[in-house]
Amino acid sequence: MTDTEIVIIGAGHNGLTCAAYLAMAGLRVRVVERRKVVGGAAVTEEFHPGFRNSVAAYTVSLLNPQIVADLKLHEHGLRIVERRAQNFLPAPDGSYLLTGEGRTRQSVANSSERDAGRIDDFSRELQAIADVLRQFVLRAPPNIVQGFGLNSISEAVNALRSANILRGLTLEQQRTLLDLFTRSAGDMLDDWFESDLVKALFGFDAIVGNYASPYAAGSAYVMLHHAFGEVNGKKGVWGHAIGGMGAITQAMAKAARAHGAEIETDAGVREVIVERDRAVGVILDNGETIRAKYVVSNVNPKLLYTGLLPAEALPAPFLDRIKTWRNGSGTFRINVALNALPSFNALPGPGDHLTAGIIIGPSLGYMDRAWLDARQYGWSREPVVEVLIPSTLDDSLSLPGQHVASLFCQHVAPQLPDGRSWDAHRDEVADLMIATVDNYAPGFAASVIGRQILSPLDLERQFGLLGGDIFHGALTLNQLFSARPMLGHADYRGPLKGLYHCGSGAHPGGGVTGAPGHNAARVILGDHRAMFG
Repeated sequence: MTDTEIVIIGAGHNGLTCAAYLAMAGLRVRVVERRKVVGGAAVTEEFHPGFRNSVAAYTVSLLNPQIVADLKLHEHGLRIVERRAQNFLPAPDGSYLLTGEGRTRQSVANSSERDAGRIDDFSRELQAIADVLRQFVLRAPPNIVQGFGLNSISEAVNALRSANILRGLTLEQQRTLLDLFTRSAGDMLDDWFESDLVKALFGFDAIVGNYASPYAAGSAYVMLHHAFGEVNGKKGVWGHAIGGMGAITQAMAKAARAHGAEIETDAGVREVIVERDRAVGVILDNGETIRAKYVVSNVNPKLLYTGLLPAEALPAPFLDRIKTWRNGSGTFRINVALNALPSFNALPGPGDHLTAGIIIGPSLGYMDRAWLDARQYGWSREPVVEVLIPSTLDDSLSLPGQHVASLFCQHVAPQLPDGRSWDAHRDEVADLMIATVDNYAPGFAASVIGRQILSPLDLERQFGLLGGDIFHGALTLNQLFSARPMLGHADYRGPLKGLYHCGSGAHPGGGVTGAPGHNAARVILGDHRAMFG
C-alpha cells in the first residue's frame, strides 16, 4: 500500500493538466494510467513501419493558450504550426471551397456572390459570441445546490458573475446565443446562406463528433463549441502539433513531472475505495492499493460511476441518472500510410489545400442522409469524411517522399443494430471510407500501403471512449454547462467527499482543451486550503 495526497485516474491530457497544476501548488500527485503510454486519446504512435500519426485526436485548435503558458509547454518541446489553408471542400461537380486567410471570400464568391457578402458577418457574429463565452471556459459554471448556506451563497455569487459576463453581448447577440443553444445548425445556416458548400463548411463543425443530423435541435451549439479555438494567438484557426498530438501530452507529462508529479503507466484502476461516504483511494488491476486524500477521475463519468465504484456507495437517484448519460459520437477513425499525395478532381495536384482539413461532405442534405443511413444500417453508405495529411506540415511522421493521413469518418452507429459486432464489419467499413475519398481523388485507395482502423468499439476498448464518444458525453443541452455531468455536480465535485471530475465529461466538455483539468485543479486546491490552510 502506498500513500499520496492526490491520485488521478487516467493520464489523458486533462488528467496531466490537472496533475501539473496541483504539483505546481506543492501537492503530492500520482497519476495512474491503464495504457502503456501517457496521453489518452491524444497520442502519436507508429502504425505502419516508418509511419507515425496521431491515433485518435488528430488536430489542434481548442488547446487553451493560458494552459499552454502556465505549463510552459513550449519549453517542454511543444511546437504548433498553422495549416497553410484552413478547409478544403470538394464537390462532386468539380467545384470546391477553399478557406483561410486571404482566400475565403473569393472562394465563396465563385459559388455565390450573395454568400460572399455575408460570410464575414456570420463569422464575426460567431466569433463575437465565442469571445464572450471563452470567459466561461476556465471557470466552474454555476452549480445548482439544495438548501441555504455558504455553498448556496457562493453559487449565487457565481451565477451573478456569469450573468455579468453575458452582459458583454448585445441584445441581438443574446438572441443569436439562444438560437445557438436551441436551434439546429442546418436551420440557422439555411437562413444565412444559399451555397451548399458554404453551409457544409459550418455544418461539418456541427456534426463532428456529434452523432446527429445537422438539422437536429442543439447541433448549432456544437458548431459554436468548435469556434472557441485558436492557434498561436490567432482565433478560429486550426493547426498541427509537430510530432502529432502525442507531442502535446508528452509536454504536459514533462511539465507535471518537473514539479514532482509521479505518472505510472500500465496501471489500470479496478476500484475506487470508499469509506464513510468518502473516496479515500484506488485499487489497481494488479492489486496494489493507493490511499489518497483526494481521488480525481479523468474517465468518462458513466464509466466511473457504473464501473469503478460500488453501487451501494452512491445515492440511488444519482446512479439512476448517470446510467442515462448519453455517449456516442458516430465516429470511425482510420490512419493510412500513403506512397503518394492524393490529387483531387476539383483541384488537381499538390498545393496548400492538402494542408487543410479536407471535408468530404458537400451539403447539409448529404450530412443528414449520412446520419439517417447510420441509424438504419449501422453506417453511412455515403459517409462524411475529414481527411488531414499532417505530413504536409511535418515530415517527421513518414518516410521521405511518402505521407500519412488521418480519416475522421461519420456517421456510424456506436452500437450496430441487430446485435452485429463492429469486429465483424471493421474492414468492410474502412474500405467504404477509403473508397469515398477515392471518388473525389482517384488513385487514393491505390496509394494506401498501410492502415490502422478504429471502430467505435475499438475506441472504447483502447481509450475508454464509451460508444466511441470523443467528448466523454454528448454536447447536448441537458449535458452542458451546469448540467455537465449533472445538475448539482457541475463544480467538479462528485457525490462522495474527496471525489472529483477532471475529464471532458465535466465543463466545458470535449476537445483537446485542458480546461476541465485546469478547472478541477482550482476547485481541489480551494478545498484543500479550506481544510488544511
